[in-house]
Amino acid sequence: MATSKKKTVKPLVGIVMGSDSDYAIMSEASKVLDQFGVENEVLVTSAHRTPARTKKYVDQARKRGIKVLIAGAGAAAHLAGVVAAETILPVIGVPIGSSPLQGFDSLLSTAQMPGGVSVATMAIGRAGAKNAGLLAVQMLALSDARLTKKLDQYKKDMAKQVEAKSRKLQAEHG
Repeated sequence: MATSKKKTVKPLVGIVMGSDSDYAIMSEASKVLDQFGVENEVLVTSAHRTPARTKKYVDQARKRGIKVLIAGAGAAAHLAGVVAAETILPVIGVPIGSSPLQGFDSLLSTAQMPGGVSVATMAIGRAGAKNAGLLAVQMLALSDARLTKKLDQYKKDMAKQVEAKSRKLQAEHG
């Protein structure tokens, strides 16, 4: 009897978030990566509540083949900075508007890193998570011709969509 082995593909991008409630936003990054065929993994880990878990994940990420890390967190939002402090991998931070300050606190604590600890900071919320996924694809495309080709097509398709929407609006309002 023949048995089939399921091919295991290693993720290239790790997506971490401080709480499972952040997944509603951070899933946008995963969707973009999936759209481009980039394997990714998702993990809930907190800079404050589970610092040892966070450190262990980050320490092992590069050894496991992760090339880019995306970190999303709300409120104090130190997750991206803590992740960046523990690795040489590129880290993309996504501020999440989960506090009374609607993400402004998250934005500042993600963007205002000390010199020597870099975090590429995206916009607050869904657009930021989507752009984090896209930036990760762009980083990977630097050494992957297949992804470069897909990104070129993505930009062309986006331009066509805008032109089509404009034509529709012009036709309706003539």
